[in-house]
Amino acid sequence: MIYLYDAKTGHLLAIMDGDWITAMRTGAVATLATRLFQKEGTNTYSMIGLGNIARATALCLIADNKNRNIKIRLMRYKDQAERFVDRFKDAGNVSFEIIDTKEEFLSEADVVISCVTVATDLLFPDDALFRKGITVIPVHVRGFQNCDLFFDKVFGDDTGQIRNWKYFSKFRQYDELHHVLLGRNPGRENQDERILCYNYGLALHDIVYASRIYDMISEKGCDTFNYCRQDMKIWI
Repeated sequence: MIYLYDAKTGHLLAIMDGDWITAMRTGAVATLATRLFQKEGTNTYSMIGLGNIARATALCLIADNKNRNIKIRLMRYKDQAERFVDRFKDAGNVSFEIIDTKEEFLSEADVVISCVTVATDLLFPDDALFRKGITVIPVHVRGFQNCDLFFDKVFGDDTGQIRNWKYFSKFRQYDELHHVLLGRNPGRENQDERILCYNYGLALHDIVYASRIYDMISEKGCDTFNYCRQDMKIWI
């Protein structure tokens, strides 16, 4: 739960659903990283790990590409891929393809978004499967440690959270994501660079989300948050 306070008075403004806010914030940040680091001409996205966070990411990704058609390739796991397709059947600008093997999954991947929550081993141990120009976004930062060693660039949202990782000192190039947003780092510089983006998650983003939602509701003059399910139309 998120307790939102007025910073000037200390008064409690609202108690809000932190699970929903965190999921949507995580999806938004993953989509932002995709927009920043994908190579030119990308319109196909490969997703593995198809739970709530993946659906939140897909919502943001589809919205971010509302003026063009995209394809999302899904790695099959139980019935998750089929349920995923059914969830987005009314989205007019996206088509889906369900993939059965890891080799096929990476064979056409320009952007890989992984929302796998548990990975005790490497998800794709064969380095050769990662084609030039690929962008990999491990939302839960699991399963891609081999990429740490040979990808051209690695970005993260907060150095303090990842500086003690096993291969941090072996990253070829590393910088924080906000330096790209501020124009201090060019990000992708050519179509061949392999880029890895770790967004471990910043709680401050959740508070910004909560504050914006509260302001939107306050502007409508509503006394309750219950109407949000219909009015905002962004539920997972």
